[in-house]
Amino acid sequence: MNAFTEVFLLMFTAVTVTQYWLARRQAAYVLANKESVPSAFAQTVSLVAHQKAADYTLAKSKLGDIERGLGVVLILGLTIFGGINAVFEFCAAHIASPLMAGVSAIALLTLFMSLFEMPVSWYGTFVIEEKFGFNKSTPAQFFKDEIMQLTLAAVIGLPILALVLWVMDSVGEYWWVWAWAILISFSLLMSWLFPTLIAPLFNKFTPMEDGALKTRISGLLERCGFNSQGIFIMDGSKRSGHGNAYFTGIGNNKRIVFYDNLVASLDDEELEAVLAHELGHFKRKHVVKMLITSSITSLIGFGLLGWMIKEDWFFTGLGVSQPSNAAALLLFMLIAPIFTFFMQPVSAYFQRKFEFEADDFAAQHAQASRLVSGLVKLYEENASTLTPDPLYASFYYSHPPAAVRIAHLMGNK
Repeated sequence: MNAFTEVFLLMFTAVTVTQYWLARRQAAYVLANKESVPSAFAQTVSLVAHQKAADYTLAKSKLGDIERGLGVVLILGLTIFGGINAVFEFCAAHIASPLMAGVSAIALLTLFMSLFEMPVSWYGTFVIEEKFGFNKSTPAQFFKDEIMQLTLAAVIGLPILALVLWVMDSVGEYWWVWAWAILISFSLLMSWLFPTLIAPLFNKFTPMEDGALKTRISGLLERCGFNSQGIFIMDGSKRSGHGNAYFTGIGNNKRIVFYDNLVASLDDEELEAVLAHELGHFKRKHVVKMLITSSITSLIGFGLLGWMIKEDWFFTGLGVSQPSNAAALLLFMLIAPIFTFFMQPVSAYFQRKFEFEADDFAAQHAQASRLVSGLVKLYEENASTLTPDPLYASFYYSHPPAAVRIAHLMGNK
């Protein structure tokens, strides 16, 4: 144990304690407000629906506590107690190529982490989601999705990982700039390919049929100056009762997607208003701003890794006895969320700001009242709590709390 071990453990403890404290605040606040519907929703949300949302939130909070506890065991087991070190030593002893040994070690550890986390995902799907009437999946579909995700990660991710590790070994002191450029380029390529290549592997996308809804949406797109490669209905109901809408892709490969259960829940005017909100993100350049922010922060991260990779204390402080580029990359990916955790409220603040801007855009190009009624239906049908703890919401919520958002939209009526 060295000084960095102490810093890591101190930071990890602070983050974990803060997470549990915030979760306890959220649970207590939701429970305290369970018996009455907030006045802003008294005429639109039933007490039964409000209480269901509270119970759903509390159930997910308890599962979150378990997940955090398992996360502590996993992180400490991989770092301080030598899990990563053991796997890297095993691969180095059995694979002659250092590059392939590093790729293999990261692949094995990633697989282990996925399998370690799978029981929590299973419980969330087949116990909590099932209990509250949201789960539409089957065990066969669950395992098919898991296998597909792992297969895609291997087929797509491992070659990129090998390329990054080769760059780290071969291009000199400023390898981190080249590695950053590779990953940003890859991310943009995958964003472009996702709508037509990746997403259809998991869901069926059916072009929206001609009719009043398509005519209304086409008119909205024309007013907003938005070009897409089509409007599609996704069979989201085969896995979940939660509804959603989004646009995906970049450049000339953009698609607008509605979940089938969302189309069944909202009327045409409400769907138009929800889509206007999504288009607001595009027209207000939120996607570009987030991409630029992500690019800058990832470049800073690679720069930090470029410095830390030269320091023995970085490896020994996290339980790795033999420094390597692959081990450094994995260690950095594991600890970065811990050391950046307290920056999360800043990110969440700007995301909520973007949501307000998108709502303002929607109010200009559709009826604000119809967005309000659509959102209220979604809050009720998705069992989203109407009474989150304000501090918890300011720390975690990427969207404004329901009452705050509705009040903002009512001012746009």
